[in-house]
Amino acid sequence: MRKNVVVAIDGYSSCGKSTLAKALAKKLGFIYIDSGAMYRAVTLYFIRNQVDMTDQSAIADALQHIELNFHSRDYQSHITLNGEEVSDEIRLMPVSENVSEVSAIKLVRVEMVKQQQRMGKSKNIVMDGRDIGTAVFEDAQVKFFMTADPKIRAERRFKELERKGNNQVTLEEVFENLAHRDYADTTRKESPLIRAEDAIILDNTDITEQEQLDFALDKVTPFLHA
Repeated sequence: MRKNVVVAIDGYSSCGKSTLAKALAKKLGFIYIDSGAMYRAVTLYFIRNQVDMTDQSAIADALQHIELNFHSRDYQSHITLNGEEVSDEIRLMPVSENVSEVSAIKLVRVEMVKQQQRMGKSKNIVMDGRDIGTAVFEDAQVKFFMTADPKIRAERRFKELERKGNNQVTLEEVFENLAHRDYADTTRKESPLIRAEDAIILDNTDITEQEQLDFALDKVTPFLHA
């Protein structure tokens, strides 16, 4: 099998990017890297340490004290923040409500892109996020841009929160949070969420997880032995 194959999956919040990325990595035997979890972990650190997000020196100093690492069990990506497992906490609403603002900070994006590119060297990887195909791996062999109806996305996210025992948030609040994040992600100055010209659009509003996996495999397979 060919080495250094990169599959970049970008798209809106709660479109199932990580679901597809994990399934694709498992099927192909690739390494899965959750870039969104990295930004969420940074956001959690900023919240805990009350980092002033308008103070560039404070941000730069904070980034010097953040060490992120991934470990994998059954293709589930777990992230540690300075040695602490934070995979569940970074999915809660306090982080969700602030992650777009943190992700828009140039210093943060520069540092995260460096770490992501380092992870992608000499490996076959699947990475999902907002700017993987446009900023992190512009030369990725296969790029997907995922989208879905906003109401469907909100329902999926709401059910995910319920499964994790978070019953303090309403469906309407989740919908409003996603709308806010969509606006922030697509209008931010640094690496906004846009579809790369060579990205394949995958609208999963009305298809199953297996159908989207089959679609992706059909697009990736030709590159494995090229």
